[in-house]
Amino acid sequence: MTQLEETRVRTVVPLLYHLLDAAELNCVSWPKFRVLWNVMAEDAAKGLQDPRLARVQVSQATYKRWLAGTHVPRGDLCTILEFYFGKSVEALLQLVPVRDIVRPRPLDRRTRTAARTLDYTWPTSRHVPGEPDAGIFGSWELAGGRHFDGTSIGVQIYEAEPRGDVMEINSADLPHLETFVRSSRRGAILASPGAAGGSGLYVIDAALARQNLFVGQDPRVPLAYQLDDLVYAIVWALYVMDDGLLADDNPLSDRAEQLRHYVRISNSAPPRSEMPDLSPIGAAWLGSSLCAQYIVRHLGDLPEVPAFWTREATGEECAPWLLFRHKHDYLQNVADRFAGPGSALGRAFCVPESVVRSSEIYERILLFLTIAMMEMYGVKVWLSTEQEYQEVEGFVLARDQAILANWVRGKSVWRVATTSARREVAPYQEVIGHARAHSLVDGPTPMARLHALADYLDLDWTWLTGRCQGLAEEGITSMLRPRSRLLTLKALDQTLRFIGRLGSPYDGR
Repeated sequence: MTQLEETRVRTVVPLLYHLLDAAELNCVSWPKFRVLWNVMAEDAAKGLQDPRLARVQVSQATYKRWLAGTHVPRGDLCTILEFYFGKSVEALLQLVPVRDIVRPRPLDRRTRTAARTLDYTWPTSRHVPGEPDAGIFGSWELAGGRHFDGTSIGVQIYEAEPRGDVMEINSADLPHLETFVRSSRRGAILASPGAAGGSGLYVIDAALARQNLFVGQDPRVPLAYQLDDLVYAIVWALYVMDDGLLADDNPLSDRAEQLRHYVRISNSAPPRSEMPDLSPIGAAWLGSSLCAQYIVRHLGDLPEVPAFWTREATGEECAPWLLFRHKHDYLQNVADRFAGPGSALGRAFCVPESVVRSSEIYERILLFLTIAMMEMYGVKVWLSTEQEYQEVEGFVLARDQAILANWVRGKSVWRVATTSARREVAPYQEVIGHARAHSLVDGPTPMARLHALADYLDLDWTWLTGRCQGLAEEGITSMLRPRSRLLTLKALDQTLRFIGRLGSPYDGR
């Protein structure tokens, strides 16, 4: 029977024992308490203006009887204890439950150095170490960007050794690891080869580690799960969006019927102020879902294969494409209707150079993955860099008909409408025409277009495609696990595999 299956029995000890065992004191042992007692006596002498108390001593035998709860301090001993702890001796000797603390093994100096990279490698990442002696785990704070809120998850770092293509956590860490993964709080495990002379950190979701332990598997983290810009991009996107959606689970569920109503009407644009109970991510999901349903409802009315315009321009804005479940149902629906050899199906993005220069590498990777996902579904991508087009709202265009559907960077949660009026459709025709004619990633194949995109985003094509291939071979569903039913990793896994097949073999950089 493992610790995951055991029922923990909480012991009871006098409150005095519990206070002395706290991290800030850690003075239960007699040698440490004897030193502390001198401090306690001097503090009481000064505080009570009674110099005589500074000379009061306590024997080891008496101290042990206090901890056993068989002797009640009297006189000066009582005065010193009550002054120092601010509680009566009756309260100090009252039995209270105390949990057993399973302390992690000390980390190697090189591992502690690796942990600090979480604070300076990515501006949205911050590691807050725990208090091992108090049984308090560390946390990993993932800040939001321009639009979404951030989150904080539990994190624990363990020493590990490379064994073939995995990092194997030392069996001596199993008791603490099992304690860490028992919590229902979101958590991540970072394995470090620091003590073995290696470098880097390797990540796996605590829920998946718990699952492995439950079926008797040793705690292992594949080398493909090394925490670099690609893995951080995926980790950041999943945890931030997952926690945001879970926070809005009830209000989103309550709006299901309201959403169906809005899909059926011809146009709508509810202001954000009408839904103050939703987080930015909850509002994004609601707006995105409505737009997807609205477009699908009107696809059958279009006279030809449509062209799509997407307002998303940053990795943060694109992250929902990668993870929202309804996004993939929508893309699959479009692909089933229009994709195929020789199809004119396409989607335009507008990403000015100023946006690229102001984006972190991990955000540019999220943008790259999103565009690659479009190509995977058979949607040719055009890339405009014209600053003047950046604020054009999302739309679908087919000859002289346009479907407006936007939820990105708007004052409303979403805005949808349809039009065939010539003066209203003309601007959309101009934008799509320019994107087609002047696409920065023009090329005859998905590989050619994506290679040009990587160059524009200043991403190393060989490294990126190799890392995508490595992740796809292991499967990111074995590295991370969404909690919200509104998210999925399946399409992202397929996208990584698609990118990996396009690139050259990974050269290890």
